[in-house]
Amino acid sequence: MDITDIVVEEFVEVDTTERLATVRAAFDKANPKGVIVTEDGEYAGVIGESELVKSRIQDDTKASVLMTSAPRVDHHEDIRETARLLVEGDVNVAPVFRGEQLDGIITTDAILSAVLENLDALTVGQIYTDEVITATTAATVGQAINRLREHGISRLPIVDESDSLTGIITTHDIVNFVVRDENRQEKGDRSGDHDRMLDLPVDNLMTSPVLTAERSESVEATVERMFDNEISGLVVADEDGVGGIITKTDVLRALTFTEEESMDVQITNVKLLDSIDRGEIVESITQVVDKYQAMNVIHAHVRFHEHKEKLRGTPLIQAQIRLRTSHGQLAGSGEGYGANHAFHVALDKLERNVLERKGVNADAKQRGQLIQNLEL
Repeated sequence: MDITDIVVEEFVEVDTTERLATVRAAFDKANPKGVIVTEDGEYAGVIGESELVKSRIQDDTKASVLMTSAPRVDHHEDIRETARLLVEGDVNVAPVFRGEQLDGIITTDAILSAVLENLDALTVGQIYTDEVITATTAATVGQAINRLREHGISRLPIVDESDSLTGIITTHDIVNFVVRDENRQEKGDRSGDHDRMLDLPVDNLMTSPVLTAERSESVEATVERMFDNEISGLVVADEDGVGGIITKTDVLRALTFTEEESMDVQITNVKLLDSIDRGEIVESITQVVDKYQAMNVIHAHVRFHEHKEKLRGTPLIQAQIRLRTSHGQLAGSGEGYGANHAFHVALDKLERNVLERKGVNADAKQRGQLIQNLEL
């Protein structure tokens, strides 16, 4: 199945010279998943909501400063490959080209809508993320924004002193609040208003009660609930409170699982790779898994996130490695200057976690189970 019939021909477009205020207004008016940025009529990049959450960005900042790269997709591209491109590019929208001509865009929602009926073959428990970053009800909006930026995530469950789920705050909530606040303000220096916003208690912005999903639910039903409520993720509840998160990106990632004998490894933010390449990453993870136990790994995901801090020009990178196995999830994370350093710190943590899971045996029947059920 290719994407020809699901390309979105209408999209929001701004020039690289447009001011931030114009970009924010575009999100407020059209509520897009991302904005296409052009320069002299040619595609230049995209701007997503995560870029708008960055602090201390002035209204006269140009769109070119905020934009990030997104993969160019051919209008006849396979839908699985397109899903992989979006996940590895860490974007929800990408330009679609017919030859050298910008033909439209492809979005996460368009892909999931096209394969929705096939998603009843999967359960939430097979693809959700079980390690969740949270904040407490005592946090401020500024602290919540810092946690979202620090971990490169788009949603933050809010828990009380007993770790019970009380609300959730997302980048979408923050962008909407900022736009509404700025629309209320007169032109001029709003730095004081910005600081007051950051000091607000987090419950001023969080959504409550929180929509949740169960591990036993079908992914089809879960995605339909996301569509119905115009959200991009659900908290996975358990008896102890927050058991995990399932997002549209998790579902996209599941579409990319393969049945190949070699480990299926997906890398998000490949643009951050410096002195390490995909082959070395795959080999390193395989060695860790094979060294201690014959563990059946269905899928591996490596995510890189860049912080502002630099050392001699090299950015501080956070690396997260997550393995989905026939017996649950294993993960390791770490930080370092450059992707190579960060990856190996995370790999060391993963190895320690694998050691703690001794005795897990391979289950050959489950190898490739997810992809076998997803006949697209």
